[in-house]
Amino acid sequence: MNPTALKHILESALLAHGGPLSVERLQSLFEEDEQPSRRQIEDAAKALATDLEGRGIELVQVASGYRLQVRQAFMPWVSRLWDEKAPRYSRALLETLALIAYRQPITRGDIEDVRGVTVSSGIIRTLLDREWIRVVGYKDVPGRPALFATTPIFLDYFGLKSLDELPTLLAIRDLDDQERKERLGDDANARQTPTEDYQFDNQDEVARRGAEVLAATADDLEQAQALVEQVERNLFGQNEERPDDPDSSSGSTAFGDLLRRLQTPRSASDNPGASTADDSPKPEEPES
Repeated sequence: MNPTALKHILESALLAHGGPLSVERLQSLFEEDEQPSRRQIEDAAKALATDLEGRGIELVQVASGYRLQVRQAFMPWVSRLWDEKAPRYSRALLETLALIAYRQPITRGDIEDVRGVTVSSGIIRTLLDREWIRVVGYKDVPGRPALFATTPIFLDYFGLKSLDELPTLLAIRDLDDQERKERLGDDANARQTPTEDYQFDNQDEVARRGAEVLAATADDLEQAQALVEQVERNLFGQNEERPDDPDSSSGSTAFGDLLRRLQTPRSASDNPGASTADDSPKPEEPES
C-alpha cells in the first residue's frame, strides 16, 4: 500500500477512535490481501508523528498502542471546553499510587510502613475502580495480604509505554541546583538519606527499622512526594500559566511535559509521613 495512504488511514482511525489502537488492531482494519506489515504501520506512525510536529496535537505511543492527543502545552485552553471539573484526589491517594508504581508488587501493609499512616479502604477501592491498580498475587506471610501493581490503563493515562519510563528521582526533581546534585549524586546513589530527613512519630519504630531501612524509606517518601506533585498537575489541570512559546513545546507525554515544572520540595511539616491529616479520601473522588 502507498505509504502516504497508510499514514492517512492511521490518522483517520486514531482520530475517530479517540483512544489507543495497537498495531494488531490497526492491521485488522485492512482486508487480508492488503494488510500492511507491523514494520509498515510503525513507519507510517513515525511519518505521522513527524507531520504533527509543531501542531496542536501529537501522536504518542503508550502501553496499549498509538494515540492522538492534545499537546500538554495547550490543555489549559482545551480543558475549558468541558464544564465539569477534573476529579480531585486526596494527597494520600496519590502518594499510595506513587508508591505502588515505584515499589510494585507491594502490599497495603508495606505502603503503610513507608507512609507511616494507615491506608484507608476507600483509597484502595478508588484505585481499583479506576483500574489503575490490580491484585497480582498474595504475599507468602501470615494472612496472605494482597500484592498490588499498576495496570496498562495506568500507563495509558500517564502516557507511558512501560514502567521503565517512570521518571527517576533525579529526573522528577529536574535538579539544576549544584548543591542538590552533589547531595543526591547520580541515580545509583539516589537512595541516600536526604538532608531534610523525614521524621517519624514513633521513635521505637525508627530504632526497629534500622538506618538502612530508614534511608530507603526516606527516599521512597521523597520520590513519592515528587511524583504526587506531578500527578496533581496532570489530574487537576493546574497549569493555567500560558507558555512563553507554545510552538516550541517538545510535545512529550504527560509525565515528560511536567518534569520541568515541578515545584521545589515541600517543607518538613508538609511531608506525608509526619501527619495523618490528609489520609481520608476527599469527597470529590469518583466512585468509578
